[in-house]
Amino acid sequence: MTNYMPDESTLRNLTVEIETTSPRPHHSALLEIANRIRPGCTFIFALSRGGWYRPGGVIAADGRLVANNLETWARKELADCEGAMEGLVERYVDSNLLVTRHSGRTHYFVAPYGPAPADFLQLEIEELQEVLDRKLIDADNPPDDLQELIEPVLPALLEAQPVGAPYYRFRRLIDMRQTLARLPAPYGQNLPLTRFLLEWSHSSAAARGHFSDHWIVALREHQDRYRNPVLSASLVTRHARELKSFHWNIELSGVDMSVQLQAFDRAAGYTSAWYFHLVSGTITPPKIAYAVLCDLDAGFSYLPDSEVALLRSWVVEPYSV
Repeated sequence: MTNYMPDESTLRNLTVEIETTSPRPHHSALLEIANRIRPGCTFIFALSRGGWYRPGGVIAADGRLVANNLETWARKELADCEGAMEGLVERYVDSNLLVTRHSGRTHYFVAPYGPAPADFLQLEIEELQEVLDRKLIDADNPPDDLQELIEPVLPALLEAQPVGAPYYRFRRLIDMRQTLARLPAPYGQNLPLTRFLLEWSHSSAAARGHFSDHWIVALREHQDRYRNPVLSASLVTRHARELKSFHWNIELSGVDMSVQLQAFDRAAGYTSAWYFHLVSGTITPPKIAYAVLCDLDAGFSYLPDSEVALLRSWVVEPYSV
């Protein structure tokens, strides 16, 4: 089986190139770097996801850097105060020190290398910018302990003004086929994402471009109760802006239902989109599936046989990704 991942040396060089590149609209510089990863694999921009942040550091009111890492700084200062939070508060309550955060977005790029739905590389690059977050100490509500200093329940928030230029950080490059093999399946069952991709490959959707033309896979790694790393995955549509929720009522059936399913598929750009958004748990409500099944049992035939098979299989054994 061909390995489409670069070796460690190439990946290190890739990371350096990415992280020394200034962010630009449309990420043209990133694409130029990405398309040197593997001959024959052409990356395209898929989507961006934002709304997350990472803890930042401590700065003075005049912008002077005090510490890059709030938690490390706070632990050292507390130790210098012999573990007394009252002493730390007294030392800095009138200092006007400010806390920052790194506001982030993740940019996803995909490059299919084969016909199967999982045959693609997914490159994830973070774009971050350090911005003001809050006052270090709120004189009207001082912290009682280290945790309250680092993550106050009621922070004295500031306007998120930039304190640094945007920058890129390499997150990861994955071969989706290899990654699927690492995902844990429920005991005695198939992995839901594996079933989803298998259904995709046997549906009419497969004729409308590669799976990665329509979806990316969002991965999350956490620790179980035994502190073992566990990888989980969810699906994110590349057509979120075009898709709208179903307008459903108890009388919707027959021709009206057919019109609504077709409109959804047109917006998504491929047949069977309504079904795959049922399984991904994002837009299509389960009641639509059962209403369509009632139509089928009543003799309506507005779905192709491949979609009918998918729907009947899901009703017998529902699942979600």
